[in-house]
Amino acid sequence: MITGVHALFYTTDAEAARDFLRDKLGLPGYDAAPGWPLFQAPGEIGCHPADAPSHGISFSCDDIESTVRELRARGVTFTAPIDEQDWGWTTEFELPGGGPVQLYQPKYERP
Repeated sequence: MITGVHALFYTTDAEAARDFLRDKLGLPGYDAAPGWPLFQAPGEIGCHPADAPSHGISFSCDDIESTVRELRARGVTFTAPIDEQDWGWTTEFELPGGGPVQLYQPKYERP
């Protein structure tokens, strides 16, 4: 039985990325083993058409403007303006050593 999704960021600075997820994004976590923290976030899985296989990680929110303000106040650097799509609003922030990560607010209703 599938019980969840285990997402990974491969980063050139794992300690800074872990601190970022905990301190800047405020994700709760636990130590899976000494020195190996895991962070918890509710999730969804989508499959999008593409010319080549790939995968990505996005964080979602209910109010993108207030979430961006809150995260900026915690020191998060955003690398893209908020952009409206047919399905929602998106922006990107920088994960230490891991590059840009999408933040989005969907227009669709969630169950």
